[in-house]
Amino acid sequence: MLQLNNIHKVFNEDTPDEKIALDDINLTLEPGDFVTVIGSNGAGKSTLMNIVSGVLLPDTGLVKINNKDVSMVPEYKRSKMIGRVFQDPMAGTAPTMTIEENLAMAYSRNRTRTLKKGVTKRRRQHFKEVLESLHLGLENRFNAKVGLLSGGERQALSLLMATFTEPEILLLDEHTAALDPSRAELITNLTKEIVEEYQLTTMMVTHNMQQALDLGNRLIMMDKGQIILEVNEEEKKGLTVKKLLAEFQRIRGEQMASDRALLS
Repeated sequence: MLQLNNIHKVFNEDTPDEKIALDDINLTLEPGDFVTVIGSNGAGKSTLMNIVSGVLLPDTGLVKINNKDVSMVPEYKRSKMIGRVFQDPMAGTAPTMTIEENLAMAYSRNRTRTLKKGVTKRRRQHFKEVLESLHLGLENRFNAKVGLLSGGERQALSLLMATFTEPEILLLDEHTAALDPSRAELITNLTKEIVEEYQLTTMMVTHNMQQALDLGNRLIMMDKGQIILEVNEEEKKGLTVKKLLAEFQRIRGEQMASDRALLS
């Protein structure tokens, strides 16, 4: 479970460049929820992800994971509970290390490190089995440097590394945006399969409205640091991209009219 209570974040406070990135955000993800997050550039989507992961700390408000307050817990400690896949296929993996070494490092993320051998025969077999689930032939390339993989292969590996320890929270930060259409479709399908298999509590930021509708059981729309629309599972089934755009324009129109009334 993820809870965000009254989260407020300001950049460059008390300067001409002051920007309210998140404005009193309240959001709860129940176990197994898959929430897609949409919004224009500057809406606060990436800041929201960084607050959850611990890259940024809130100015005010609480972040709770499984009812534990982690608001001031740094990113490296939260990483034991959180898996994250970034937009850039070059992020999330160590390019100079082999596939096997990357998997071993990810496998140890939420485990106590010891002086025992990093990759045992049993663990190698486990790695092979999970790689086979990608259907990319990576199980036969254990010793290949990750930097030599294609963008789609690296992103598939990043997704696998972020999820095969079954984290408390999975964050997907526009993780298909930098891929060509065929690879993006592959990663989208893998995402759906993995999240459903492990019932992972997931938050996914995307600019692709159709993807936001196709994946997950809930949807939120952000604008100017606020959540301006929340859609539940039943409502989501009847939505289309056209209806979603119309709803955004309607809400922003009402907000603009309200702002003008306050200023008159």
